[in-house]
Amino acid sequence: MRIAEATAPAAVHTILFATDFSDAAKKAQSYATGLANRFRARLIVAHANELPNYGLRPENWRAANEEGAAKMRGLKESLTAMPGLKTEFHVDEGSAWSLVESVLADRDVDLIVVGTRGRTGVGKLVLGSQSEEIFRHAPCPVLTVGPHAAPMTGKENEMDEILYATDFSPESRASAPLAIGMALALQSHLNLLHVVEEVRVGELVRPEEVLNSSERLLGSLVPQGTQFWREPRCFSERGEPVAKILQVADRVQAGLIVLGIHKPARVPGAATHLGSGVAYRVACAATCPVLTVRS
Repeated sequence: MRIAEATAPAAVHTILFATDFSDAAKKAQSYATGLANRFRARLIVAHANELPNYGLRPENWRAANEEGAAKMRGLKESLTAMPGLKTEFHVDEGSAWSLVESVLADRDVDLIVVGTRGRTGVGKLVLGSQSEEIFRHAPCPVLTVGPHAAPMTGKENEMDEILYATDFSPESRASAPLAIGMALALQSHLNLLHVVEEVRVGELVRPEEVLNSSERLLGSLVPQGTQFWREPRCFSERGEPVAKILQVADRVQAGLIVLGIHKPARVPGAATHLGSGVAYRVACAATCPVLTVRS
């Protein structure tokens, strides 16, 4: 996703949508097509057929392949019938990530859109899922549509509120221009959040001091002179990162959450530690899609 400068609206020219035709993918499809229309971007649809399971009867895996081909034909017909939508389709055998990786090698993709089923059991992630593999490895921004997010309907006010959460690490701060650029491009209200974990026994810094300095730091992430439709809001709050991000997102009625992710690292005074695990947990539980980007 190209942003010419910190105060410029985000420019999205090519969107890659990875689908397995599941219900989660169908919901993500609404965001892929909706954002492609908003940005007038080209939409690339990718579907990976699983390699034949020769342990099964040939007629079984052949039937599965024929079913997938029929679903792709139906998807092509529906998308090509949408006025003004520029589309292309990529189908291959193997894993979803291997197909996505090959498309990324050939095309300049600004945004990947993927759906996820989220959790299974009590608090357990669907580890090893195809969507999570894309989420963890993609070098460009990824929009993850979780099981609790409502489909995109095309209304202009669907992303009126954007929540950007940061732990002030260099990787997380580097995603601030993306959050600002998306707010400008979508004419959305930007909310900035830093979560401070509860002070541990023996720590000398008082929570009030951290909260006050955090709000000042949040404000400094927005370049002076940036022309917003509404003045950004800064939130510095105490609590567990995932729960607090979700709580604030609900409070401001966020239509999009933006997170910069990195490998976990201890940063003095920074408590969210937005590694991919934390970000994926947010994506699985949020009532809106989550946009993640690596530094």
